[in-house]
Amino acid sequence: MRCPDPSCSAIVLQGMINKLAKHEDKEKYARFALRAYVEGSKKIKWCPAPDCTCAVEFISDVNYDVSCNCKYGFCWNCTEEAHRPVNCETVTKWILKNSAESENMNWILANSKPCPKCQRPIEKHQGCMHMTCTPPCKFEFCWLCLGSWQEHGERTGGFYACNLYESAKKEGVYDEAEARRETAKNSLERYIHYYERWASNQSSRQKAQADLQKAEKEQLAKLSDVYGIPETQLKFIIEAWSQIVECRRVLKFTYAYGYYLEDKVKSGFFEYLQGEAESALERLHQCAEKDLQVFLPYYKHDSLVHNHPSADDFGEFRVKLAGLTSVTGTYFENLVQALEAGLEDVQAAGEAATSSNATTSKKAGTKGKAAKKQRSTSSSDNSDDTWPCEQCTFLNPPSVDACTACAKSRY
Repeated sequence: MRCPDPSCSAIVLQGMINKLAKHEDKEKYARFALRAYVEGSKKIKWCPAPDCTCAVEFISDVNYDVSCNCKYGFCWNCTEEAHRPVNCETVTKWILKNSAESENMNWILANSKPCPKCQRPIEKHQGCMHMTCTPPCKFEFCWLCLGSWQEHGERTGGFYACNLYESAKKEGVYDEAEARRETAKNSLERYIHYYERWASNQSSRQKAQADLQKAEKEQLAKLSDVYGIPETQLKFIIEAWSQIVECRRVLKFTYAYGYYLEDKVKSGFFEYLQGEAESALERLHQCAEKDLQVFLPYYKHDSLVHNHPSADDFGEFRVKLAGLTSVTGTYFENLVQALEAGLEDVQAAGEAATSSNATTSKKAGTKGKAAKKQRSTSSSDNSDDTWPCEQCTFLNPPSVDACTACAKSRY
């Protein structure tokens, strides 16, 4: 601030404000000074969470995902919700697509036809091919060929068919319009597929966040009273819920990544990694949400029921939940690293397979029987009965009962 006299160049410092201004003006000055400092800094930004008044300082140069004291995570680069491993450009396009009117127009194009007289879009969801436009138009037409219904009757196929349309379609009259409508329909169905799973994981994440808060405020204390275990030794439950919340966030954004992934080969590898991670997450979520309820005290007819499982049962549950938490984290870390690397393993695997095929073809004349025997043995070891280790996720053959990688028992 400067002196309001145009001829004076003196600066009004905070000491003068504190000495001369009223209490309300001092608070207002301090608030504006803080805002000017935050907004003038390249390393500090306001938290974008609703009703949060905190500012966050960025101290990393690698990962743009930051977390505020209010526990809201956001991307430092674009200030959208934290979206690792998906880049900011993809997230921006996805959010814009979800909020734009383009999908409404796609739906109209895929599920309606314009009235031949007034061009108003009309949807047909049941009944015969005889359509009547809404007032004031009231034009009657055929849904298939869009011709006037006065020209239709039994000779044209009746109410449920149109010979005029079929003959014109054979001549290629309707090919362009039908192709455009079919393209819009396929595009809409694909978008809905990804959006529904995006929204489902978002709602599941919000529910998991509520369950995490409930576990922190209520469940740990109850379990501590029932089993005499200090709350500090029950943190594995909080770690499980925190893992679920984070994995739901990652899984949600992978559907935005998959929607814009056009490479067919990479798409197949991506869907495999995503499916493995999602299956692990569902097992962990079910264990934390359903299996935990067995050990919590509950009320029935205004009386507390005390028939809890034994401490040994709770110990087994602890091992299971902690193991699933670790395994799920491993799956999702593999997924994140693969996406951040641009799914380069697909290309590397393809090149290795090409090289291997070339080498095999050169030696096929001398070692055909040995190769045949080796393929037979490999097929036996990797049958559909293979089982993944819950500790290290290594895929083991059905003939062993302990993991060949970490020696953990199968059962």
